Amino acid sequence: MVFVLSIAIAFGLNENLHLELQVEICDNAIDDDGNGLIDLNDPGCDCAKPEPQSLIPNPSFEEQNCCPQGRSQLDCAKNWIQASEPTTDYIHECGWEGWENIPAPVPFPDGEGIMGFRDGRNINGSAERNWKEYAGACLMSPLLAGNEYTFEFYLGFVNTTISPAIEIAFFGTTSCDHLPFGIGNQGLGCPTNGPNWQYLNSKRVNGSGWVLTTITIVPKEDIYAIAIGPPCAPNSSTENLYYYFDNLILAESKFFSKNIDENESVCVDDFELSVTHDENATYQWYKDGIAIIGETDSSYKPHLADGNYAVMEYLEGQCNLSKVYAYEVPEYRTEITQTICDDEKYDFNESQLVEPGIYLDTILTDIGCDSIIILDLSVLGKQQDMVSAKIFEGDVFRMENFSFSDVGTYELNLQSAQGCDSLVVLDLAFYKIYIPNIFSPNGDGVNDEFEVFLKEPNLFLNSVSIFNRWGSRVYYSSDLLQETDYTWDGNIANENASPGVYTYVIEINLENDRTKVITGDITIIQ
Repeated sequence: MVFVLSIAIAFGLNENLHLELQVEICDNAIDDDGNGLIDLNDPGCDCAKPEPQSLIPNPSFEEQNCCPQGRSQLDCAKNWIQASEPTTDYIHECGWEGWENIPAPVPFPDGEGIMGFRDGRNINGSAERNWKEYAGACLMSPLLAGNEYTFEFYLGFVNTTISPAIEIAFFGTTSCDHLPFGIGNQGLGCPTNGPNWQYLNSKRVNGSGWVLTTITIVPKEDIYAIAIGPPCAPNSSTENLYYYFDNLILAESKFFSKNIDENESVCVDDFELSVTHDENATYQWYKDGIAIIGETDSSYKPHLADGNYAVMEYLEGQCNLSKVYAYEVPEYRTEITQTICDDEKYDFNESQLVEPGIYLDTILTDIGCDSIIILDLSVLGKQQDMVSAKIFEGDVFRMENFSFSDVGTYELNLQSAQGCDSLVVLDLAFYKIYIPNIFSPNGDGVNDEFEVFLKEPNLFLNSVSIFNRWGSRVYYSSDLLQETDYTWDGNIANENASPGVYTYVIEINLENDRTKVITGDITIIQ
């Protein structure tokens, strides 16, 4: 409805000023009042709905009987009851702030107090799988049979080791006289392992920090007291699992903003958003706060259009705006870098590729969404490498499965690191080193010394040893200070060596801190 206010003001004899003041209409996708804001984006369209009042007393653990000074003091929180024999913890900034090794996520969702609980525990390596800690309370008014209630709460996680995903369970009883339960039995486990209690519902929760969660409850009989905590199943973890509760709101579901449910895959045109239908209610859907004209059912198909969706429900003169559903068609994108040889083909999108380039393909994921595959294909031509190497005469040079002991140039067909054919040209040479096999230290000026020559820039002598035919070392020289040549005059202990055959052992320093030992015979003649 358009509200129009007309004001007539007389100016002179016959002059009238007619003003029309309009207010925003909240479901026509038009900026009626001209302030640039349409429908729910306009403050005039706020749905003034009171916050739900929790049937759980002291829902945020702020009201106190005392400040906690240590663990197991839930009785310091007003109206809360230690429901199980295994005890929960009351944490408050006025006193005890929790376990040092299990820090609560901060800031707290509401106020200065929270509650902590365990699901199983390990003492000196002994697992107590049925150690279940529950908090309980008598409700301010009962949950009536057949009515739908929502339990909204924050669950606090320490880390993935101490606080993995957990099933949070909600239990009820028909009388406050049944609180606490399992008196004297620490191994009872959950409330329904004993008499007088019933399981109402549960929800698996996972995340980090504080996670806002809701559980829907429809009791079969009137419930006057509740207990909350871990599930009934014995805990199989070897860790001491620990979690936190805060701001526990329990009220009829009609006082909460409805959650929007989804049907079908988010990537198909039939994807549908919906809320629980009430025959006595009317509905209006919105995208980004603007009414979607004609969409007045409890369900809506966005037809792959991204946006923030909400639905307004009108029931018994009361508006109820749902929680916003952020809808986005996900884009799955995979980038592949691939290299093939010039004689190979790459299978892609029912094609066999032989040319380098960027290729695109789109496939469907398991949930019906498009997945874009981006292929960066490289093609390696036949490679040719030149390898130069040196060996000592008598040694063997090895490359792949080939062995070489003679100098020369060799062509080898090998595979590259990418598995492609590669032509390798090997240029093999001997190290330039000269070691004589005979000399005559007789002072005639001809061939009087045993001379060793290294004609390589990166080879140096390290030591020279001479042995007689009985294996005794008769001469040794070391600390040659990186010499490239060396001479021995045939003198042993200041006397000329006797003619005969001797054995030399020469140690040479190579590159990369390696050494080479060369042995041979040297004959001394007169």
